[in-house]
Amino acid sequence: MKIAVNTRLLIKNKLEGIGWFSFETLSHIVKQHPEHEFFFIFDRPYDSSFVFGPNVKAIVAPPQARHPVLYFIWFELVIPKILKKIGADLFLSPDGYLSLSSNIKQVVVMHDLNFEHYPKDLPFHESWYYRKFFPKYARKASRIATVSEFSKSDIIKYYHIDPEKIDVVYNGVNQIFQPVSESVKQLTRTKYAMGCEYFICVGSVHKRKNIENLLKAFELFKSEQSSDVKLLVVGQKRWWTKEMQLTLNQMVYTSDVIFTGRVETEDLHLLMGSALALTYVSYHEGFGIPILEAFCCDTPVITSDITSMPEVAGDAAILVDPFSPESIADAMKRIYLEKDLRDELIEKGRLLRKQFSWQKTADALWGCIEKAISH
Repeated sequence: MKIAVNTRLLIKNKLEGIGWFSFETLSHIVKQHPEHEFFFIFDRPYDSSFVFGPNVKAIVAPPQARHPVLYFIWFELVIPKILKKIGADLFLSPDGYLSLSSNIKQVVVMHDLNFEHYPKDLPFHESWYYRKFFPKYARKASRIATVSEFSKSDIIKYYHIDPEKIDVVYNGVNQIFQPVSESVKQLTRTKYAMGCEYFICVGSVHKRKNIENLLKAFELFKSEQSSDVKLLVVGQKRWWTKEMQLTLNQMVYTSDVIFTGRVETEDLHLLMGSALALTYVSYHEGFGIPILEAFCCDTPVITSDITSMPEVAGDAAILVDPFSPESIADAMKRIYLEKDLRDELIEKGRLLRKQFSWQKTADALWGCIEKAISH
């Protein structure tokens, strides 16, 4: 069988959420199914490390699709020609987009519908494109994979899709995330946090990551609790806003907030493993991989009590109201003061993390592909 795959988000040293999902699932699937041919379609020159086996042929097909107009050109004009030329039996798209112009079987992975809930959080043209085309993609798909029961219910609700057409394929976690020694913790704190303990927030600095309320919560925590604890924000300031900057400027404890920018996975492992706790208080997530990363590092978790996060975190985290800085600050205070609570959360995280792996993710995604093929 010939399986064509949209691999435009496999970019060397720039893998983020969906890029990592693509990398991990495809690397497993390709190796486990040498009987099939895979055609990886990139929109720019690719790194050879993304060709996971001899049964993979890489195709470079410009233009680089990073704008709504270019999305349309790539998926509706470029992709159909390639699918026809190679005689593809199926098109797999891990980033939510499909080709409406092709009639071969297609499997799409829709990670979340945050743009339906918060359309103003994105640039106008991006938001418009998503809300116009993603309902069409959902109807066009032979099958849909998504990363949580929450996202599945969202797709059913917004796009009126038959639940039987949707498979839940939970994310996994990179095996590099493991507990670190006390000596490594101290070295990491010295390098990144002036030798102090710190809360950590991980992910692209986007509005839905709720940076404003996290900063307000940290300010409350610092004002109520005398400590030298820092807040590390790890991620690219790609979507930094005036409101975030204003909130930061108004803080008394601005100097205790440290922005590291994007870091490599090896460094992120050390940062996560050395943190007092992960503060992952987004107001919308399709899954929330940093929660699993923290569990694997024996790092306590504070996360939101809405969307997919309670589903992923279970009873192994303190759940907070992301719209209440007071709720977040109270959780920070409890983590800082209560060692028994930290130990309890770590132990529960150790149990919960066993349920997730990229191998399980790849197997579930392949199951979705087989259903599409056999339908």
